[in-house]
Amino acid sequence: MQFDDYQALRFDRRGRVLTITMNRPDTLNAVDATLHRELSRVFIDAALDPDSDVIVLTGAGRAFCAGGDVGWMQDAIDHPESFETTVSEAKAIIFTLLDCEKPIIARINGPAVGLGATLGLFCDVIFADEATYIADPHVSIGMVAGDGGAVIWPQLIGFARAKEYLLTGDRIPARRAAEIGLINHAVPAAELSAAVDAFADRLAGGSTKAIRWTKVTTNIALKQLAHSMMDTGLAYEALTNISDDHRQRVDAFLKRTATGSKAR
Repeated sequence: MQFDDYQALRFDRRGRVLTITMNRPDTLNAVDATLHRELSRVFIDAALDPDSDVIVLTGAGRAFCAGGDVGWMQDAIDHPESFETTVSEAKAIIFTLLDCEKPIIARINGPAVGLGATLGLFCDVIFADEATYIADPHVSIGMVAGDGGAVIWPQLIGFARAKEYLLTGDRIPARRAAEIGLINHAVPAAELSAAVDAFADRLAGGSTKAIRWTKVTTNIALKQLAHSMMDTGLAYEALTNISDDHRQRVDAFLKRTATGSKAR
């Protein structure tokens, strides 16, 4: 299978392991319209890829994924009708990620924020650089965490902890995230690649059908939950997309960014 038509994702192979890299390092892999569209179909293509049995998802450069690109957010504010496409793609990202029978390992090499956190946490096994952090600060920009964050966080750390972090947008250091079960492993940066490779090789060398179908069986309840919640969460997110609060927060962020650029 060829992946030549992707622009914002990079693909590398190592044996039967396919690594998908979000490849916008200059923006800390912030998700713009192109990356969002490609994420909505990449797990279908990866699932059909005959040359791999295990998938690794990671980010290029210093971050895993910094969440939504603020310029893209401003465009959605200016053209709210475009959010219908965003909603459709957002559901496809989560459902195709869950539907992919191949095990997906998250290699969180730097901050995983907003949608970046959602992507990482919906993977099957999660490794992170112990010096980084995970956060879902949708509320900090006046939006509902409708992209799947409200689905997955409570399943991993319980409702009380999940609501504390989702309602504040506070960061969780990777070590703490591992302690409370949000992720599987927090390891030193110098050991991250080796740890991910070793686990990927273990799965690739295992009983492929048994591993795939164990994932499928385990994901049934999570898929049912996602299907029951995503429409509501995304509908509320669409409402906050046109709210004054969101508009003001995005405008303030863009002004701070512009001022910082001029200062440099």
